[in-house]
Amino acid sequence: MEEISFQIILYAGNGKANAMEAIQEAKQGNFERADELIKEAGEELSKAHNVQTKLLQEEANGNGNIISVLLIHSQDHLMTAMTVRDLAVEFIELYRFK
Repeated sequence: MEEISFQIILYAGNGKANAMEAIQEAKQGNFERADELIKEAGEELSKAHNVQTKLLQEEANGNGNIISVLLIHSQDHLMTAMTVRDLAVEFIELYRFK
């Protein structure tokens, strides 16, 4: 479970970092690079989401998971990163049409 939790944290962290960098690129007027970074953020978050989905499927099949503080922490990271990515898309659009 620790390995799974750290995978989620890693992918979510990468996605969040890419989204934050995309905002900075848009701020500088580098919209092509900002769009690339948002795409990369989405790819990283998809990886994290896939790991999470496997956990959910296992639980739905009756294979309960041990819930640890680390797993909860990984879920917090994922949800926060997804929100940051969504907001980054909005920021980029604001900068693009400013």
